[in-house]
Amino acid sequence: MSSNLKITEKRPWLAWFLFSATVVVVFVLGLLASSIVERRTEAAYVNVPKTEISAFEPRNEVWGQNYPREFQSYYGTADTTFRSKYNGNSTIDMLEVDPRLVVLWAGYGFSKDYNQGRGHYYAISDVQNTLRTGAPTSKTDGPMPATCMTCKSPDVPRLMNKIGVAQFYTGKWAGLGAEIVNPIGCADCHDAETMNLTITRPALVEAFERMGKDIKKASHQDMRSLVCAQCHVEYYFDKKVVEGANYLKLPWDNGFSAENMEEYYDNIEFSDWTHSISKAPMLKAQHPGYEIHSTGIHAQRGVSCADCHMPYKSEGGQKFTDHKMQSPLNNIASSCQVCHREEGATLMANVYDRQDKIIENRDKLEEVLVRAHVEAKKAWDLGASEKQMQDILMGIRHAQWRWDYAAASHGGSFHSPIELGRVISTGITIGQETRIQLARLLASLNFNQEIPYPDISTKEKAQEFIGLDMDKLNSDKKEFLKTVLPGWEKEAAEREKTYNVVASGKE
Repeated sequence: MSSNLKITEKRPWLAWFLFSATVVVVFVLGLLASSIVERRTEAAYVNVPKTEISAFEPRNEVWGQNYPREFQSYYGTADTTFRSKYNGNSTIDMLEVDPRLVVLWAGYGFSKDYNQGRGHYYAISDVQNTLRTGAPTSKTDGPMPATCMTCKSPDVPRLMNKIGVAQFYTGKWAGLGAEIVNPIGCADCHDAETMNLTITRPALVEAFERMGKDIKKASHQDMRSLVCAQCHVEYYFDKKVVEGANYLKLPWDNGFSAENMEEYYDNIEFSDWTHSISKAPMLKAQHPGYEIHSTGIHAQRGVSCADCHMPYKSEGGQKFTDHKMQSPLNNIASSCQVCHREEGATLMANVYDRQDKIIENRDKLEEVLVRAHVEAKKAWDLGASEKQMQDILMGIRHAQWRWDYAAASHGGSFHSPIELGRVISTGITIGQETRIQLARLLASLNFNQEIPYPDISTKEKAQEFIGLDMDKLNSDKKEFLKTVLPGWEKEAAEREKTYNVVASGKE
């Protein structure tokens, strides 16, 4: 101690330096302690529920009273300003962009209307406005079954709990018009009591059970993809489970690949519709995003859907999941660059490069399929028998299934470009082999001429080619939106007034 005193006596400035340094350190530690206490207090305040949420509360606004940050970010899905090279969150008329789709879906609802999907905020309004749902005039009218509502709203688990799953799958889409009114939101993925991620759609649970798996044992990281897999998957309506019901099932019994699901469908002799030109028994892929993602490098590395499409963010010292579900290309810094250190422009170019290559071959497959459908019609017109056409029609079915598996996957060309490249290439091979069979059949029917490629250069020309009366379809829909839809909305509003908790801003 005496030696220290002697040092400071000889160098008095050193004593002042030590004193000042001590003051600074104490001050910084005080700030740190204050910040920690403040953040803990803030966290405690944030996590105190302001209202009780019932088990099947469908209104996102009610959940938002307890979780304002997540709720506010969710409403970012109303934004329609972002458009990437091929998609984005804005409305894109895909039939206008690629009129060949009209011919590929001839006889099916998608030939009437197919728009690039907007954000989850528009889940209800988009399905109400599309021509695919028709213009029903009563609850038992219209082209679409009630099951088509399954992935559109948190009203779905509420109604399934009320009337039963099988009953929900029974009847027409219009029958649920006044019941399914709240857009995709909180109750679709979260338990109202614990806020844990949960599965609310029985088809996913049932698919796991048939594979011998217990979805309740899934890890939290797995759940950050599985809640998306409730809807972003391939599915079909099985009419044999419950009489009168279009029971929603996932065709995963043989596996996730295009070939596995094709085999499943072939074995049960299932088809979504009969093509109005070729008469082929067709399969319509829905959106096998989860299946294709599972074959890609990001899934192999344990990356979930939410990691990229709903990355974490911080606000006011609070870390939470950004519920603006969107393309990572519109939020590269918080999604891609968390792991990848390249510049944003480089990462975006990498994505577009993969998409360009997949779409180049996918477009070729589309052309092959259009020609196959038209050539099959010619064979029928010349008197071909069902036996002669059987293998040809299955070839068209299998080739187009592969095309649709790739086209409907939403992001698949990035999620798993190697797998999609393989699937599309096999589709081209099957399609061309089928056309060779057709050429031989046509020759046996004394027809050796080239069949002209139809003028389908615009959506309007393509829809006229397949025989759609678009004026009537649009007129009927306009009348539906004017006279029927307001009644649904009024009935829904009256019902929600009886709920226990009033959602601010809704009444």
